[in-house]
Amino acid sequence: MRGRILLGASVLAALVVTACTTVVLLLVEPAVSPAEAIKTGGLSGGAVVALYALWLNDRRRRTEEARHELETEKVADERFARSVELLGNEADQVRVGALHALVWLAESSPRYKQTVLDVLCAYLRRPFSHPSYALRADDPDQAPATGDAPDADLERQVRLTAQRLITDLLPWGTNQDPRAYHLDLTGASLEYFRLEGRRIGRLTARRTRFYGITRLGGVEASKPAMFSGASFLGKVDMRDSRFGGGVSFQGATFCGEAVLQGASAATFVDVDSTPPERHSGVLTVAEGTRVAGDRASWPLACTPA
Repeated sequence: MRGRILLGASVLAALVVTACTTVVLLLVEPAVSPAEAIKTGGLSGGAVVALYALWLNDRRRRTEEARHELETEKVADERFARSVELLGNEADQVRVGALHALVWLAESSPRYKQTVLDVLCAYLRRPFSHPSYALRADDPDQAPATGDAPDADLERQVRLTAQRLITDLLPWGTNQDPRAYHLDLTGASLEYFRLEGRRIGRLTARRTRFYGITRLGGVEASKPAMFSGASFLGKVDMRDSRFGGGVSFQGATFCGEAVLQGASAATFVDVDSTPPERHSGVLTVAEGTRVAGDRASWPLACTPA
């Protein structure tokens, strides 16, 4: 109904413009013949109709784009739900495929990135143990293969894939993604975990068990990094990391070397725990930072903000 009214209005406007243009030409330019005046008036009226046609086409285009975007979002939602469902599949290769499908979705639809990271972290928070953890917690790959837990071997590969995909999704280097993505790995069992050079928001790793070498060098955390109660069962490398939102090692356990060269923290630092017996470098604390715990026993250095 509305379209018919607009069409009628445009035709009426075209007739009015045609008539007015013709009359004005005949009055202002007496030398112009009536035929020429009518022709010019007709062109003016036609221009009005053409403008209406252009507006109508643009409106249809925008409507089609909105419909296409809606359909795309619907398909993306269905793929996301299906991929999450497949994470519970018994076959390890299906779970790996589901993880890759989720990451593809996060890269093609950026609105899904934090949600996909949440799902990957939730997968890693599931209870898990591997025989190699008891044999060589500091370097599980060096533990002798027993072959007694084939299911755990397969699940281990799925979890390593999830860890790698988390690292791949986070911005680093010249990536201009302005969002700060959060990771919740509370209580997870992580193996050779790497976040080197990544930019993150909040990192929650309370009671997390880090097996093997943990590489956090060059991390930029704009929100709190919480390692409360965490266990670093191998070497942890934090060189050049920046914990601008604060960092907590309350109750954390360090079984291997802690590399702290160039690491810095601001806002707050909680070192209410036993310091690492072996360490290299110090954690630089910005002036005005709140420090909890025995700062004298920890390798800390204060510097102006």
